[in-house]
Amino acid sequence: MKNHFANMIATIKNGQLSKKAYVNQTRKKICEFVLNILWDEGFISGYNVSNTNSNQLRIYLKYNNGKPAITSIKLLTKPSLKLNYSLKQLWKINSSEGFLIISTDKGFMSINDCKKYKVGGVPFLIVK
Repeated sequence: MKNHFANMIATIKNGQLSKKAYVNQTRKKICEFVLNILWDEGFISGYNVSNTNSNQLRIYLKYNNGKPAITSIKLLTKPSLKLNYSLKQLWKINSSEGFLIISTDKGFMSINDCKKYKVGGVPFLIVK
């Protein structure tokens, strides 16, 4: 089984370090859900389907005064390690240290949306 999600995180991280304007990624629904959240929160400039290949996403990276908008991005869950946070545990997390994306019954959500809709879930990645 290929882990396209982990591959996308590594591609974004390496693209930011090499100061590329955009990176290409295989098109998967899980990747598009997370990219929507990153775009809404201002970590990337956007993404679209590549003109030459409909199975490729082009992710446009964002920079602020020459510095990457994403200084750190880390995958929290792995197939071998599943964490699960209840709503009570989510309220104890300090969201000022980083931006947390959580997989819930209702799809991927930011930690603020999880608190708003009162749902817990599996933390997927943290972005700083």
